[in-house]
Amino acid sequence: MKTIEQEYADARPQSKALHERAIKRMPSGVAHDGRAFAPFPFYVARADGARKWDVDGHEYIDCWSGHGALMLGHNHPAVLKAIVEQAKLGTHYSACSEIEVRWAELICSIVPGAERVRFMMTGTETTALAIRVARAFTGRQHIVKFEAHFHGLHDAVMAAVKDPFEIPVSAGVPPSTLSTTLVARNNDLAHVKELLDDHEVAAVILEPAGARSMTVPTDPKFLKALRQLTRERGVILIFDEVVTGFRMAAGGAQEYFGVTADLTCLAKAVAGGLPGAALVGRADLLDSITITGDPKRDRTRRVADQGTYSGTPLIAAAGVAALEILKTGEVQRELNRLGDLLRAGMNDVLKTRGVVGCVYGASSIFRIHLGATAEELGIPTYTMDATRLDRGMGPQGGLLHLAMLLNGVDYSRSASHGWMNGAMRDKDIDMIIEAFDRSIVRLREEKKLA
Repeated sequence: MKTIEQEYADARPQSKALHERAIKRMPSGVAHDGRAFAPFPFYVARADGARKWDVDGHEYIDCWSGHGALMLGHNHPAVLKAIVEQAKLGTHYSACSEIEVRWAELICSIVPGAERVRFMMTGTETTALAIRVARAFTGRQHIVKFEAHFHGLHDAVMAAVKDPFEIPVSAGVPPSTLSTTLVARNNDLAHVKELLDDHEVAAVILEPAGARSMTVPTDPKFLKALRQLTRERGVILIFDEVVTGFRMAAGGAQEYFGVTADLTCLAKAVAGGLPGAALVGRADLLDSITITGDPKRDRTRRVADQGTYSGTPLIAAAGVAALEILKTGEVQRELNRLGDLLRAGMNDVLKTRGVVGCVYGASSIFRIHLGATAEELGIPTYTMDATRLDRGMGPQGGLLHLAMLLNGVDYSRSASHGWMNGAMRDKDIDMIIEAFDRSIVRLREEKKLA
């Protein structure tokens, strides 16, 4: 019998040929690190609703969901209509437009604490600008981030993203840049207090639900205590809601947990699946970007920001169309229900098959971990070892992903997690659970499970 990898490769000759072309012109043959895997990635020809099809004709339930950006699934009629209608009117004006104002007003009406909005293109840009605003406002230099939390790819947040945490996640980052980035342990308020006592800290930044789509979940009690601590110390609290914004609830993790940050970084769902992002929050903080006409202030104390594609009408149109649907919370409530069903069903598979492991997460996000129970990992009590969780399943994770692809399901291979989307129904959840069951059996047949 063919191995899982052999079966995957043999059934995808066109994807293999495309990858051989790609590696001649693109590093690793991909446009995103997370899309590179052995023996080669598959290439998508089209997508619709909750599914996508590769160039070799294979169909997949898409739990990548546009890296979490496609809250409504592929080609939602309202979003598609808005894009087409705006494209006919122009895609980029090099000027202001009414649609960007509507987009800003809509975001402020949905997101807790959003008094001002600054548009840009990517999550990386939002976290970089948030940190700059916090430093300018407070006059302090240091920031605090947490182990395993990911805030994009600018130099200041390259510390402690992946195990081993003492090594920056990328080469080419000057140690002097990282000298002002302090790293805190997850869910450890005493450690945060210690860092604030010992340094002049401008901001604390974190993914409120937990590192990298809840790979290391955040204790809601810790989140509330952190809010109180930062407020008492005059430290700016920044929520990176690139993943959780509009997903956990209409108002994101802030609404879900009942904690409001000073600045919130949004991307993914905020632009309806197109490349758009926004930094939102307190007016007094974001007004540091405002051009006042005072030459001295604007030159020496203003936070500069500009981007060629920031707030362009095509992206704004998609964002408005998507948020008009997401603002009611109905989509999120249904997806949260489906998320609960999926995690429970996948955990039942592990129990029935006698496999040690767990599927955890919250809302419409799931993560698979084989080799330890949730209790052994400390997930129910929020006493997790970030290093252990970050390491995941090792090579076993990649093999499980290939098996799931063979059974018609795709998700984020790098962290073995996925996101639900609004085109999914109960029958899709059943199919994902069945695919997981078949994949577990297949790994056992290859003697890849303990």
